[in-house]
Amino acid sequence: MTKMITKGIGAPMPRERARPLVEGRGNYVDDITLPGMLHIAFLRAPFAHGRILDIDRTDALELPGVVAVLDGKDLAEVCAPFDTNPPGVPHHASPPQPPLVIEESCFQGEAVIAVVAESRAIAEDAAELVFVDWEELPAACSITEAQSEGAAPVHSSFEDNLSLHHRFGAEDVSKAFESAAHVVEADFAFGRQTGVTLEPRGIVAHWDPRREELEVWQSHQVPWQMREIYARQLRLPPQSVRVTAPDVGGAFGLKLHAYADELAAVAVSKRLGRPVKYIVDRLESFTADAHAREAKATCRMAVDAAGHILGIDALVDSGFGAYAIHPRGSFGESMQAAQMIGAPYKTGAFRAEVRGWRQNKPPSGALRGVGQPIACAITEEMMDLAARAVGIDPAEMRRINYRSRLDAGERATQSGLVIEELSLDACLAKLLEAMDYTALRAEQAALREKGIYRGIGLASFVEITGVGSGLYGPLGLPLAANESCRLTLQPDGSLTCATSVTDQGQGTLSALGQLIAGEFDIAPGMVKMIAGDTARTPYGGGAWASRGMALGGEAARRACLRMRDGLFEVAASILQCEPGALRFENGEVIGPQGPSGLTLADIGALCHYRPYDIPTGQVPSMTVEESFLPENLPYIASNGVHAVHLEVDTELGTVELLEYWVVDDCGTVVNPLLVDEQLRGGIVQGIGAALYEECLYSEDGQFTNGTLADYVVPMAGEMPDIHVGHITTPTRASGLGAKGVGEAGTVGAPAALRSAISDALSPLATRLVKQPFTTRRILEAVIAAETAT
Repeated sequence: MTKMITKGIGAPMPRERARPLVEGRGNYVDDITLPGMLHIAFLRAPFAHGRILDIDRTDALELPGVVAVLDGKDLAEVCAPFDTNPPGVPHHASPPQPPLVIEESCFQGEAVIAVVAESRAIAEDAAELVFVDWEELPAACSITEAQSEGAAPVHSSFEDNLSLHHRFGAEDVSKAFESAAHVVEADFAFGRQTGVTLEPRGIVAHWDPRREELEVWQSHQVPWQMREIYARQLRLPPQSVRVTAPDVGGAFGLKLHAYADELAAVAVSKRLGRPVKYIVDRLESFTADAHAREAKATCRMAVDAAGHILGIDALVDSGFGAYAIHPRGSFGESMQAAQMIGAPYKTGAFRAEVRGWRQNKPPSGALRGVGQPIACAITEEMMDLAARAVGIDPAEMRRINYRSRLDAGERATQSGLVIEELSLDACLAKLLEAMDYTALRAEQAALREKGIYRGIGLASFVEITGVGSGLYGPLGLPLAANESCRLTLQPDGSLTCATSVTDQGQGTLSALGQLIAGEFDIAPGMVKMIAGDTARTPYGGGAWASRGMALGGEAARRACLRMRDGLFEVAASILQCEPGALRFENGEVIGPQGPSGLTLADIGALCHYRPYDIPTGQVPSMTVEESFLPENLPYIASNGVHAVHLEVDTELGTVELLEYWVVDDCGTVVNPLLVDEQLRGGIVQGIGAALYEECLYSEDGQFTNGTLADYVVPMAGEMPDIHVGHITTPTRASGLGAKGVGEAGTVGAPAALRSAISDALSPLATRLVKQPFTTRRILEAVIAAETAT
């Protein structure tokens, strides 16, 4: 018998599921067409803040092909507004957000009128014929404006713009600073970003009045969440709502949320009793998608004469936008940005205060890393400043302060983080060897003598992954904390896995199929994956916070073990041996005497077609379902270290990335190829954050760079060689041992670039405050330094 080539955990297998996508055979939301389907275009608010005085729809309704022109009051009859005020978040307040503006609009681009027509082109033409009489209201767009004394209220239901105020750690850290040999302090600013997914948001909704059932196809990360939301907002029983996420062309957290315009589309279908489609165009994506990262901060760090950290004191002000984004709110970014400052290190005394501010801008929400890139950037800049103050090498500064695990008896760090175990020492050692750190430092010094400014940047990070009950549960949000797997043996010996995990390009489903195939030693092609459909998959959280393999993989592994145990009971009764003596090899049962000739296909056919021939008379279930949630950890912490080598041209203000390294510890690696590409993709997204990407607004709140010609993202020419290495420390929270990796690249990359640019410019005694570090900002810093000298 020819040995079948099988590959299980640890094999770098290419993604077969990617083949139809690159061949143009994907099935995206915009590919879905239903009989009698209508199309929606939205008329959106032209001002950062305004009040509707009157609406005239007459001309729009007279255009041939127009079916309806609906406003906020029309949809309020069938749909409730979002109310995003989690009971477990103290001192948080956000106004309700209706699907369409009813009277007061609070950001430019907020949806005001839904025009429904037989085609998108007709709907767009009709939207231009709707007349809205506006009163423009005073606006507060920047964080500085929002928090200033006498600031215009972002929403008329509030007197001020403070949406959140929270503190982590101690009330008083003054003793640590009084006893310090050195105290370093710095200001930081971070520009707004957005996800820029290859496929924009899109939705098809079909309310069937005969069956009283709602079916939704949506480009989204969490279909079960959306089923619950649509049922609640439209006052429907959840079992009458089905949500399907077909192929999704990128998400990055942007498609984790519920958007008012998508809720409006569903409400339009409910009101009209017909299927409708709404696809967000690129300008709408920039002005109405979730934004993130807008923040300013100050941080102080106290160290002793040897460089050991004695204390950290930080304040983070975060821009929330006009509403808290539904259902998870806008506070996650700011909370994690503050709480995770200093996460890789033994920080001594710790205090971090966070304030969130309403602004007349789109709501902020999740973006790959959710606040962790900000915390990492602040932390690593402070480490570099402290290293210079003490006079030690930046790598040594990090090494002597690394945290390996919580001390005995501790449940959490001073900031409240629960960390199982870290391997930062090993990661740093491997990284420094891979990049030949000593030689690079020598080369850097030699080139500085020639007026060439090269920088070496280091960034150590802790990534919060596999988030379970410890995040949203205590906040009172009804969001699934678990992931589930339903595994079915087919009569031909193939397996069908229905998983709650979704895939937006990460390759998670391929990795799950590989894991399952490895458990039965069959070809991965014999495992069919089903995901993204609430009618066909078990209940679970979907894709966010790097949960795919950490939680979904463990659920799949447990389902495999249950399935295998049942099949071995059958095989053992036939082979007259103990079940524990059996194993699968090449899909065949191997017994105490070697190959048995009994295959997985034989057992499948026996249990499906001839159960009466099973000697025990006991037929195992051909379908098993398992769910997983870590019992003792609210999340699983992975870690790693980044390094970048770059050159700054001080005459042009340009940055050339020469080489990049990362050593990551994400526990058990199921597919190294997928993991390494997740790291590289995240790093490139982090490069975009550090050097290019920023949502720019005028003083009166108008978005000014809403095209891909103006909002710059990194392309192939901006990508350096990225070298990836691994340390493997399996988590004890699961049998699989996998930690998340999806956000690791984005968490560390901006900090590494900030560190390297500061290192390059250190001879000029200047530093950059605001990210991204554009050519203009670099030149301004250089000119300011030259003027000062």
